[in-house]
Amino acid sequence: MKTNKYVEDLKTKSAAELSQELVAAKKELFNLRFQNATNQLENTARIKEVRKNIARIQTVITANLKNVE
Repeated sequence: MKTNKYVEDLKTKSAAELSQELVAAKKELFNLRFQNATNQLENTARIKEVRKNIARIQTVITANLKNVE
């Protein structure tokens, strides 16, 4: 149920806030991949979690665009 709360939180944000959140998530994913490549990452499951969060953010952005039209 944690993800449902996250998605509901995303739905309340504006387009600018969503784009900032997307940029931050992509930066985090880059850092996690870099840490994984240098064997410094302890929690490898975080990569999968961040990838899914990026997809959730993009889905909400797309849904908002369709609601505007």
